[in-house]
Amino acid sequence: MSSSGGDPAVGHVAIIMDGNGRWAEQRGLPRSKGHEAGERALFDVVEGALEAGLRYLSVYAFSTENWTRPSDEVEFLLNFNRALLRKRRDDMNERGVRIRRIGRREPVPREVLDEFDQAEAFTAHHTRLDLMVCFNYGGRAEIEDAAKQGSIQDNLYAPDVPDVDLIIRTSGERRLSNFLLWQSAYAELYFTDMLWPDFDRHSLFEALRDYSGRQRRYGGLG
Repeated sequence: MSSSGGDPAVGHVAIIMDGNGRWAEQRGLPRSKGHEAGERALFDVVEGALEAGLRYLSVYAFSTENWTRPSDEVEFLLNFNRALLRKRRDDMNERGVRIRRIGRREPVPREVLDEFDQAEAFTAHHTRLDLMVCFNYGGRAEIEDAAKQGSIQDNLYAPDVPDVDLIIRTSGERRLSNFLLWQSAYAELYFTDMLWPDFDRHSLFEALRDYSGRQRRYGGLG
């Protein structure tokens, strides 16, 4: 990862996948249809990450604050992510993608955790791309949990994963929303008005092109 000007290398991209509900509402569809469309977008972006040679891709799938949503939507998201893992596990395995869940385990239902655990074990040997699924995740919660163990850096949920180079957020919002706060201290930020279900590998490539023109100084003069 380069700290000077020119074409900075990018190894870790993190995405706040925002706008599923608005995408569905604009089309007169239930919010669940937006999440389903968002899943298709995610798979295409994973394909793009592989094509671009990224080593780590972190996605905000379910935050510690999402429990406050209506109970029927929370239940849908839990079951949807469980079904998604079962559906896409073989696809990820065939492509050399390692699935890793980061976040608190409580109060995620046991059957959902079991699905994550099985997907992680099934793909644990891959080294082409780590897909970090941030599920029941909060940046402050991670720092709190790590601090209880001593050194924060050494006790993050995935301490072996390097800091984030680029954060992408869709749907026009301009905030981090408690996502990977420690790891994103020097991340470049890329915001787009595009709703997540409309985002695809070509959108990822555009974000990477924008990133390549930036100069990362890390507090220095470059």
